[in-house]
Amino acid sequence: MRFRTVRPGASAAALTAALLLLLGSCERREAYTDTHAGMVSVADGTGGQMWVPLYDEVPVSAFSSDEFASDGTYINYIGTQYKVQRGIDVSEHQGEINWQAVRGDGVEFAVIRAGYRGYSEGSLYEDAFFRRNIADAQAAGIKVGIYFFSQAAHETEAEEEAAFLLGLLAGYTLDLPVFYDWERVTGVGKTRVDEVSGETLTDCAAAFCTIVENAGYTAGVYFYRSLGYYDYAIDRLTDYVFWAGAPGIAPDFYYQHTMWQYSFTGRVSGIETETDLNLLFLPAEADSERVPPPDDTDAAVPPEAAPPSVSG
Repeated sequence: MRFRTVRPGASAAALTAALLLLLGSCERREAYTDTHAGMVSVADGTGGQMWVPLYDEVPVSAFSSDEFASDGTYINYIGTQYKVQRGIDVSEHQGEINWQAVRGDGVEFAVIRAGYRGYSEGSLYEDAFFRRNIADAQAAGIKVGIYFFSQAAHETEAEEEAAFLLGLLAGYTLDLPVFYDWERVTGVGKTRVDEVSGETLTDCAAAFCTIVENAGYTAGVYFYRSLGYYDYAIDRLTDYVFWAGAPGIAPDFYYQHTMWQYSFTGRVSGIETETDLNLLFLPAEADSERVPPPDDTDAAVPPEAAPPSVSG
């Protein structure tokens, strides 16, 4: 039998090599970067998930999918935490509306477009059916809110839009907030706002809403999923009512919102075209059916006196 000769110090050398290897492995693990740090996984609206910025100070939605059920035409809330109203949002694209028939179909509120800025040249316009819609909807007993379709390229234009809108609203009384609706327009080629950053967009929304609230209204911001997650810094907008456009069978927008737009293709009696369908959530214990600002549950919308006219 032959015996292996072990040189002095060989075991120590092997041990040292093993320790160095272990330490190198630890260093590599410590250098690992979490690519999703500061983010949260949310529903993407197509059955999948996506990573989006996490705002720790923004309240998270408490909605549960088992609180909602479809009757084949509308989605209904069957939970107990909120009083819920059924609504639509409309513009001149819906044409002439029979508002009595709309009310007869169970619609309780409407958010009506008052005006808009063009996406090509940037001019300001009154919606062709704004005055007819607001008069006829209120005559039918439907609560009314307003939205302005913005294509502001910077904060000054957002302020101009707010001033223009207040001029349109002079003499009208509203039940629901005035919403800022900025959207990225697709399928029309290059627009004047293609390069607007999320920071600028957030500045625009805040500027618009500040002017609206200073005039005595409750202000809100509309956004669809990608705009709310990737463009708006919504932690800067929590003083305003959130209206989330997130079509589906239950609301899946991660952060708390007061109004949910659940369909772009709804059918309502009295409207010949497809229209957007919404649900408005009010606290079950609320004494008023008006939407309170996020920071003041006792405030009414709008003030007793109509806001002053502001020239555009």
